[in-house]
Amino acid sequence: MEINFKPSIKQFQAWKYLTDKETNFIGYGGGANSGKSYLMCYWLTINALAYPETAWGLCRRELTTLKKTTLVTLFKVFKECNITENDYVYNQQLNIITFNHNQSKIYLIDTAYKPSDPLYETLGGYELTGVAIDESSETDIQAIQILFTRIRHKLTEYNLTAKVLETFNPAKTHIYSRYYKPWKEGRLKQSYKFVRALPSDNPGPGVQEYINNILLNSDERTKQRLIYGNFEYDDDPNCLIDYDKILSIWNNEHINVLDKGSKLIGTILSENDKQEEIKDKYITCDPARLGEDTTRIFVWIGLTIVKAITQSKSRTNEIADIIKQLQKEYQIPNKNVIIDSDGVGGGVSDLIPQCTEFNNNAKPLNNENFNHIKSQCYFKLADIINKNCIYIQPNVLTPEDKTKLIDELGQVKAIDITSEGKKQIVSKDQVKKHLGRSPDLSDCLMLRMHPIINKSKFVYSMVKIK
Repeated sequence: MEINFKPSIKQFQAWKYLTDKETNFIGYGGGANSGKSYLMCYWLTINALAYPETAWGLCRRELTTLKKTTLVTLFKVFKECNITENDYVYNQQLNIITFNHNQSKIYLIDTAYKPSDPLYETLGGYELTGVAIDESSETDIQAIQILFTRIRHKLTEYNLTAKVLETFNPAKTHIYSRYYKPWKEGRLKQSYKFVRALPSDNPGPGVQEYINNILLNSDERTKQRLIYGNFEYDDDPNCLIDYDKILSIWNNEHINVLDKGSKLIGTILSENDKQEEIKDKYITCDPARLGEDTTRIFVWIGLTIVKAITQSKSRTNEIADIIKQLQKEYQIPNKNVIIDSDGVGGGVSDLIPQCTEFNNNAKPLNNENFNHIKSQCYFKLADIINKNCIYIQPNVLTPEDKTKLIDELGQVKAIDITSEGKKQIVSKDQVKKHLGRSPDLSDCLMLRMHPIINKSKFVYSMVKIK
């Protein structure tokens, strides 16, 4: 056997993190054709050969995809290292590669979520020395965390540090919040490292031709993601809200409320293009669910958010008291208070008589073609944001909450219509898996759509008031 690994500059940078004593999670990627799979396969191969009787995990969400892609690269690496079929045994039924001379193993691991195994207990049966996860943006964060807990085999004996190597292209999933965003803002955890590798960092043959073909023939979103490594552009065609429109929420001053004496009003453009004043004010509230600790409250004038309250671990009567105080301050009637009344929210609603109780799984309004009212309201929210018709005043949200809301709105996605032909959005549980938390801010935003749908239909557009 002969190891012929000649890493690029970015691969060498990642290799240093893969061999140090402080890093546990290494994220590598950011663009297509950046040498991700080769780095992964060489790391597994070299370590399996160097440390007898160790066990390494080669993972991807779907095992069939792993075998068609990453495993092919692994066998190419074997060939480059003069590792022949006489040097290992590939058990295709058990999905294990065993090296004959030292009994080290590489396990091919499927990380897909299975309803029959919601806690990923099957992953808990492995005893591993290190883990590599290809396209880790497709794998739920819970599976990654469980795999990390299984890295303990032979570590002390060989003085090794537990390592998880994750490779990925740009995506607005957990890799965005765990790697890219903290790296960009200079707040990455000490145990985490991110190496941003682009096609231009790969000196391999044919890469420049690949780059030229993408630049010549692909749309801007594809170029931004695969060539320039721009994580802000999601490649999911089911995203309902344009990223640029999400950012515009803080710049849409054309719909801002105006101070006319003591009156705060907003504007709206109706179907007949007649400009009308909107004096309606609303409070939306997403109370903390069982096991969660944050309540979100927004005060609206028209489609402008003028105040936001975040309350931690409050009793229902305390949340109700905050809402009542805001009602008094902004002169908002009970009927214009919209409360997510599922779970503990029902207790808050009981304390504000005649408020609007929002039940996520209720039937959609006006007999529209949605699986439930929450989907209906999120589709309406997407439509209004894409038309630049929601405004959040400066300093209403903290910088941290602004970032969270941007991430949450990026997860507003449609999924295949139901068997009854009804439109629906990705479930809250799935969003939680991508974000690693509940989308409380976007849910509080979504509640404001209820009175809009419930009233006569308006066509929102950019309106400047003189």
